[in-house]
Amino acid sequence: MTYSDKHLAESIEIIKKIDKSKIEKIVDLILDIKKQKGRIFFLGVGGSAGNCSHAVNDFRKIVGIECYAPTDNVSELTARTNDEGWDSIFSEWLKTSQLNKKDMIIILSVGGGNPEKNISPNIVKALDYSKKVGAKVSGIVGRDGGHAAKIADECLIIPTVNKETVTPHTESFQSVIWHLIVSHPKLKDSQTKWESIS
Repeated sequence: MTYSDKHLAESIEIIKKIDKSKIEKIVDLILDIKKQKGRIFFLGVGGSAGNCSHAVNDFRKIVGIECYAPTDNVSELTARTNDEGWDSIFSEWLKTSQLNKKDMIIILSVGGGNPEKNISPNIVKALDYSKKVGAKVSGIVGRDGGHAAKIADECLIIPTVNKETVTPHTESFQSVIWHLIVSHPKLKDSQTKWESIS
């Protein structure tokens, strides 16, 4: 078996193990946010930050929900890191954005943050602040889901089938799942380009 065979076989195994009921619950949460004209803030670092940027595009363009990713604003991100510290970049951004109970944050992360081990403290602080103001919390995370899975209203954990490939599989499946969500008939408002061409 080649590495390609192995990696793709693991992907098939993950698909079989994903909790589909969690996805449907996340869709329903997002539908509620959409109905009350709330906003969604996507938070992630590293490769997950790139996924956040792409997800914002799809949720705005296909679903018609006002969305943002703080990591898209490199000037504010680096100013806050320099002046206030890395651990508060998201929570302070959310405060300035006046995050409220009509809004939602979606965490895209491999670990979901861990306050005890000081892993992704910026995500941990954002999660705690979001709960404090009554915003909805969701996520697509890996491993055990960390802090995100513990306090989220609904959180999908990408199953680990190989501890050596947790990161690539989690970040890949973040994309698979958010594309599923924006294509869901409960949420999809706008036709995508290639599906509209006869």
